[in-house]
Amino acid sequence: MTRNASNQHGGRRPGAGRKPGSGPYGEPTRPVRVPVSLVPTVRSWLTNVGRHRVQSFTRSPTVLPLPLYGSRIAAGFPSPADDHQEDSLDLNAHLVKHPAATFFVRVEGDSMTGAGIHHGDLLVVDRALEPKPGDIVVAVVDGELTVKRLEARDGRLWLMPENPDYPPLEIREGTEFLIWGVVAHAVRSF
Repeated sequence: MTRNASNQHGGRRPGAGRKPGSGPYGEPTRPVRVPVSLVPTVRSWLTNVGRHRVQSFTRSPTVLPLPLYGSRIAAGFPSPADDHQEDSLDLNAHLVKHPAATFFVRVEGDSMTGAGIHHGDLLVVDRALEPKPGDIVVAVVDGELTVKRLEARDGRLWLMPENPDYPPLEIREGTEFLIWGVVAHAVRSF
């Protein structure tokens, strides 16, 4: 007796496949077409998103309020000291407005020094913010990550460096281009 092969393979079968919510993201997933050159970048990003979600469920957010003094610090001539504590400040709450949509990335290079962003700085990048001309963004251009100022001129998009040693980058038709998020803050250690 022979069996029909079409009844043996493919299609929906009761009890087959991954149970809903049991994958690495805890929710349904959907296939997305990604340029081959971006596959490693997207996989790395998804791995980090998965880790962030797991961490957010396994440990409570870190809250560390530190003293915030009311007097300003003179960067010019010295002024009388005042040790009145105005309030406390939690840097997590100050720097991260959308925790589920925020990530950190370290800067490599000097194309943004005119904007106060230097090699080694830590950028706080918010994916919940809608990028608009004038914003500093983290973007993928032809498979490469970059941080630049987003500009729109004559109906075209440009990524502008803040260092005259680097040329502007026009986003032309056919360019693989994706904005990962808007830079909300830069953190520098001395």
